Amino acid sequence: MLRVRRIKKFRDPDRKPAKGVYILPNALTLCGLFLGFYAILSAINGKFIHAAWAIILANIFDGLDGLVARLTKTTTKFGIELDSLSDLVTFGVAPSILMYKFALDDFSRIGFAVCFLFVACGALRLARFNVQTSVLKSFKGLPIPGAATMVAAITIFYIEILNLQPEKDIFLLCLTGLLALLMISTLKFHGLKEIDFREKKPGWILLIFIFILFFIFILPSIAIFTLVSLYVLSGIIENIIILIKQKRQKSEVQDEKNKNI
Repeated sequence: MLRVRRIKKFRDPDRKPAKGVYILPNALTLCGLFLGFYAILSAINGKFIHAAWAIILANIFDGLDGLVARLTKTTTKFGIELDSLSDLVTFGVAPSILMYKFALDDFSRIGFAVCFLFVACGALRLARFNVQTSVLKSFKGLPIPGAATMVAAITIFYIEILNLQPEKDIFLLCLTGLLALLMISTLKFHGLKEIDFREKKPGWILLIFIFILFFIFILPSIAIFTLVSLYVLSGIIENIIILIKQKRQKSEVQDEKNKNI
C-alpha cells in the first residue's frame, strides 16, 4: 500500500494578514464613544444631568468591551487604540466641558486652564497606560474613567441633592485640578483585575454586593457619588499609609546601620 503523505501548509511570511475587525468589542467601544459625544452636546446645551449620566453609563461599555475582547480572545491593536481614543473623548473631553459649563465658566481663563489640564492629564494617563510593558492588575495613577465619574457624580449631587447652581465655587475648581493631577501621579489605585472571580470568596462579600445594588437602585444619585468618592479617597489614604510605612522602614534600617557602626 502506498502511504499518502500529508503536505503541511506553511504560512507565507510575505502574506498580508486578513482584513477586517471584530464587531462586538469594537461596537461596545463605539457605544461608549456615542455616550461621550452625547454628553458633550448636552453639556453645551445646559443639560448637565443628561451629560453626567451619559458619562456614568459609558463606564458600563468601557468595562464590557475589554471583558468581551478577553473572553472571546479578540483583543487586537486596533481595538486597543480605538478604546483609548474613545476614553479620551468620553472620559477626558466630555467631563471637562461639563465642569466648565456647569461651574468653572465664572472663573474665565483660570477655569478654562483647569479644564484643559484635566483633558491633558487624561491624555497623558492613557498614553502612559498604553506604553506600559509589564502587565499590572492595579493602576498607576487614578484611572481616567474614575476621574470622569467623580466629575459627573458631583455635578448630579450639586443639582439633585444640594439644589445648587455654583458661582465661582473654589471647591469644584480645586477638585478638578486635583483629579487631573491624580491621573498623572504614581499613586496606586485598585482595579477589578485584582479580583480572581474563579476563587471562592467569603459569603459576606456577596451580601455587600447585594447591598450596593440596592443602594444604587433606591438612591442612585447619592450612591454613585458616595461610591466614587470612597474609591478616590481610599486610594489617597492607602498611598499615604504606604508612604508612612516606607519612611518608618527606612528610618529603622538607618538606625540599625548606626548601631553597627
